[in-house]
Amino acid sequence: MADDRLATLRAVPLFSSLSDKDLKAILEISKEVSMDAGHTIVEQDGSAVGFHLILEGEADIEISGRHVSTFGPGDYFGEVSLIDGKPRTASVTTKTAMRSLVIPSWSFNTVLDRYPSIAKELLLMLCARLRSAEAMITA
Repeated sequence: MADDRLATLRAVPLFSSLSDKDLKAILEISKEVSMDAGHTIVEQDGSAVGFHLILEGEADIEISGRHVSTFGPGDYFGEVSLIDGKPRTASVTTKTAMRSLVIPSWSFNTVLDRYPSIAKELLLMLCARLRSAEAMITA
């Protein structure tokens, strides 16, 4: 099971450059959470509770009540509010039964401080999301 979780983390671009030792350290501060379909994980404008990496299942992402995406295994959310400390930018509801790996908010900044490569990947991902949002606005 631990090897599966390491492989799952390594497959995520955010964590791909980390050693097995570093990935194990992240797993130690993480918690696996299971949720039924229809469960609201986070609500837009709510406070940050943690970073979620989807292991199994799907979740719908909504902004201002509008469906913008469906996330599945390997996708993650919660990093924006954890980085800036501001309210959530979207609501996330499980579309199917879902299992995710959660890094609590109080541990997330420690992870970023210890692993600068994660911070770099987050910046690249945030830029991609910003460009995508701008493209939707101008379309």
